[in-house]
Amino acid sequence: MPSADAPQFLTGTASWTDPTLVNSDLFYPPGMKTAEDRLQFYATHFKTVEVDATYYALLAERNARLWADRTPPGFIFNIKAFGLLTGHAVATARLPKAIKEMLPAAARNAAGLEHPDPAVLDLAFQMFWSALQPLRDAAKLGALLFQFPPYFVYQPSNFAELERIRERLPDARIAVEFRHPSWTNEVAHCAATMDFLRTNHLIYVAIDAPTAPSLPAPLLAVTSDDAYIRFHGRNRENWFKRNISVAERYKYLYAERELAEWADRLKQMRSVERAFVIFNNCYSNFGIMNAATMAGMLDR
Repeated sequence: MPSADAPQFLTGTASWTDPTLVNSDLFYPPGMKTAEDRLQFYATHFKTVEVDATYYALLAERNARLWADRTPPGFIFNIKAFGLLTGHAVATARLPKAIKEMLPAAARNAAGLEHPDPAVLDLAFQMFWSALQPLRDAAKLGALLFQFPPYFVYQPSNFAELERIRERLPDARIAVEFRHPSWTNEVAHCAATMDFLRTNHLIYVAIDAPTAPSLPAPLLAVTSDDAYIRFHGRNRENWFKRNISVAERYKYLYAERELAEWADRLKQMRSVERAFVIFNNCYSNFGIMNAATMAGMLDR
């Protein structure tokens, strides 16, 4: 078992409904068809999950209430921020009516929305946070994952953007994932980034991903009493391919040796209460298998 001053490890996957997992019949029992049954089954194996669907569309409060009701006490949901909140384009058709009505006609009729007016963005933040109330009431809300695009680089305006997010969500536990190496790959930038995250009570998201000059190196750093680690797989060829599915991009099954190296590092962390260890290699049952193996390693 971990020593008394080691963190509580909560290991899980970045989805429990990925089609390649559901269709594989390698995790859920045959005949298990409903969303309720699948979530309840998943929660008997893992203590946490990262919700990916909230990146593509704003969550309905009813869904958050159902998730809270269908999982046992102590189960934790980490919620990926709606794409509009991290500078990504989102499908206009999936926007709520209240937001669509605020858009000028040209934007309302466009396929995607990328640069909303401040008032639209304010409402999106409000709706995103409000819908999570049932999870907050049930003490089942973990971190809000803000995954920024590769063009979100180390520069003053983006530090200011992070400050605005903290101001908009003062009571949230916010985890920040950078996809551009300028934040961490230079010593001076890395130190400034970590100091900023600590000062603003933001969680640095460590990632395991393919090795490439355009990607951050796998840095394990602690900026809060929670830690957050995401395993994206190391499929370098597919990572940079165009016009492939998300599942194909993250198609990678970690070897036990690769997981053991990370487990040793994770067990050395101190000044951390909880560590969320999330497998985003959601292809078939790859993430499930790796998360179960890692959970066993961290528990020994």
